[in-house]
Amino acid sequence: MKNILTLPHTTDNGPNICGHESLISQTMAQRGPHYLPESRIDFKGIQSCFANALHMHQPMIPAEGEVLATARVVSNLKVMMDDPGSGDNYNATVFHDCYKRMGQFIPELVHAGYQPRIMLDYSGALLYGLIDMGLSDVIESLRTITQDPAYRPCVEWLGTAWGHPVAPSTPVQDYRLHVTAWQHYFADLFGTEALSRVRGFSPCEMALPNHPDVAYEFIKTLKDCGYRWILVQEHTIEGITGQGIDPYLPCCLVARNSRGQTVQITAIIKTQGSDTKLVAQMQPYYEAMGQTRRTLAGQSVPALASQIADGENGGVMMNEFPPKYRQVMQEASGTATPPVNVTEYLEYLDTLGITESDLAQVQPVMQHRIWEQFDTGAGPEAMERLIRTLEKQDDRFHMEGGSWTNDISWVHGYESVLGPMQKASALFARKILDASMPTSDPRFKRALLNLMLSQTSCFRYWGEGQWTDYGRELCRRVMDKIN
Repeated sequence: MKNILTLPHTTDNGPNICGHESLISQTMAQRGPHYLPESRIDFKGIQSCFANALHMHQPMIPAEGEVLATARVVSNLKVMMDDPGSGDNYNATVFHDCYKRMGQFIPELVHAGYQPRIMLDYSGALLYGLIDMGLSDVIESLRTITQDPAYRPCVEWLGTAWGHPVAPSTPVQDYRLHVTAWQHYFADLFGTEALSRVRGFSPCEMALPNHPDVAYEFIKTLKDCGYRWILVQEHTIEGITGQGIDPYLPCCLVARNSRGQTVQITAIIKTQGSDTKLVAQMQPYYEAMGQTRRTLAGQSVPALASQIADGENGGVMMNEFPPKYRQVMQEASGTATPPVNVTEYLEYLDTLGITESDLAQVQPVMQHRIWEQFDTGAGPEAMERLIRTLEKQDDRFHMEGGSWTNDISWVHGYESVLGPMQKASALFARKILDASMPTSDPRFKRALLNLMLSQTSCFRYWGEGQWTDYGRELCRRVMDKIN
């Protein structure tokens, strides 16, 4: 029986996002296996398997009120619900249902004798917004399938960053705070036992840093925070030795920085494609059916097809996913191509003696151009000089990171938002972090909450206009709170 630790609840109305770092660290240090003992999947007898994840997010925005400077920060979902006649706001009630419906699907399928699986990725901002709106039905629905022993083998939560920031262009010290804030908040809502089973990480916008120093700090953060594996987009990585990458096997993502330090983590590859349609129509199942067992470290292992998509966006996800999910779970359970969750698959590889060192090594895309010319350990300044040289030689070369799409930059065109974000981050670092303010101090929590809300990707994804105004306003509030 695991040692179940209790996270003290907050005494204010804000989210429980910091102050208990030691307890969170103890929770994540608990050794597995976390899923395999309850799995009931015959990994020795199957040919292949598939894993689907649903990503859910709604930003918090200063939109409740006539004047931007004084508007209350609320969930974008509340804004949609309060004005259903504007744009596509009529989808708000459907979104609400999407956030809780796995709490209905999983028990239905389990009671019918099937073995359903799903991985869930919910941003902290979404969960906080739902609670702020009084939509406790969503939390209770999710709590049932997360905590009940009858259903928890079917559901694997993926860790993420609390406010949905983009890793390549978010200050590394801030990103770490997002990661630990999500762990705090998840433990507060669902318990530390549930948190101890969160072993995979889903980066917001599937954004993987490729600048060597940023990538190193990103992976080091995940490892320090207890994560075992990360989900990556196929086109954001490259083989280190020039070998081909098999997307149906786990690989080892290696990050090396300008000082010669290295850190690595197991990576599960999400293949390219139209994410929402692929998951809504359960394409990974049919993809996996065309695969056979592989040889890995001298052992025969089943192929794994993995995919993630927004769990609420688009007509196919809203309407086609429920019947298709039920159909595929019924059809695939107990077959040679069953649904699985990633950590139980990796825990099966553990029983075969397969370790991370046995996996094919990959690195963030475009880094081979750097390592061909960089002297190991030459340092950050030498690295920046080389990067500038490579950018001049080839306009396709960049260190902006990779994402779910390779035609969107998370930097160019967003200077009007990035500037205020960087100023807010610098002020937070100088007056909060450098001053060694305890994370249990209410002032730390208030400043951190505002900082994280200001760094959501939505303020860049939607371009100029109202959304960038929201982002700049939140940055102004960060600085006001700190000052």
